[in-house]
Amino acid sequence: MDFFGTILWPIKWVIEAILVGFHWSFSQLGLDPAAGLTWVLSIVGLVLIVRAALIPIFVRQIKSQRKMLEVAPELKKIQDKYRGKKDQFSREAMQRETMALYQRAGTNPLSSCLPLLIQMPIFFSLFSVLNEARQDKAGVGLLSQELADQYTNATLFGVAPLKYSLVDAFNYGNVAVTVIAIAMILIMTASQFYTQLQIMSKNQTPEMKASPMYRQQRILLYILPVVFLFSGLAFPIGVMFYWLTSNIWTLVQQWLVIRNMPTPGSEAALAREARLAKKRRNLIETDAEALAEFVHEEPQKPVTTQRQQPVGKNRAKKQGPKK
Repeated sequence: MDFFGTILWPIKWVIEAILVGFHWSFSQLGLDPAAGLTWVLSIVGLVLIVRAALIPIFVRQIKSQRKMLEVAPELKKIQDKYRGKKDQFSREAMQRETMALYQRAGTNPLSSCLPLLIQMPIFFSLFSVLNEARQDKAGVGLLSQELADQYTNATLFGVAPLKYSLVDAFNYGNVAVTVIAIAMILIMTASQFYTQLQIMSKNQTPEMKASPMYRQQRILLYILPVVFLFSGLAFPIGVMFYWLTSNIWTLVQQWLVIRNMPTPGSEAALAREARLAKKRRNLIETDAEALAEFVHEEPQKPVTTQRQQPVGKNRAKKQGPKK
């Protein structure tokens, strides 16, 4: 086993355990263990578990990026202060002031990139497990040779082998795989484009939109979907189910983050403030209406619990008739 395989071995073992666990569960519910639908549902369950486990890392990444945005103006002042000074003393002084700024803010550029670095081996292991299974190779853990055989020979609805890619479908004339693969590639491309568009159009401040980095990101907005479009030609549809589920999860997760945790000063932050202000106005109006109804209600006569003492006939005549 090479160095890279040694690093990925424990991650692949855990991923296979989750995949086989879902496959066993769906089989116990009555689905055919060798059917493509059982394996597709197992892949979807695997992606959901892995993405849910990565939520804390994603939240940490968002917080780190926010702090980096908050210190960006002060960082620019430091860079402007030492602009054009290339002597060693100035470079060391600039580095000290920069590190002191990061320390006061409780962040650094590496902390915002670290979650991404952690996610990369996990997703690569996911892809590797599914790709090796479709090549009829047993896994490193619970994915036995028998299960690998089942996955290799599995077909979706009896007509679309999970191991076929769009290129294979053209070569073998499989219409079902062609239709499914093209539909999935289009959905994957559209979801990837919309996810990036949400970030670029709603979650960026005016200062960031005026920066050169924003123009570079805008170019990537159109390049990445094209990459998906062409790379999807070679992916087997079993692997594409993993990628599609992951894309949809990312789209929904990004929508929730932009809606509830927008970048300060962005269009999404203004929209959130407007929603909160409207909600507060509605609460105030509701309280005012309830108070008005209470004031206009007729006050009820107090109910007395004091016992009426019996009065004799002679005393009653003296008191006169009851009114």
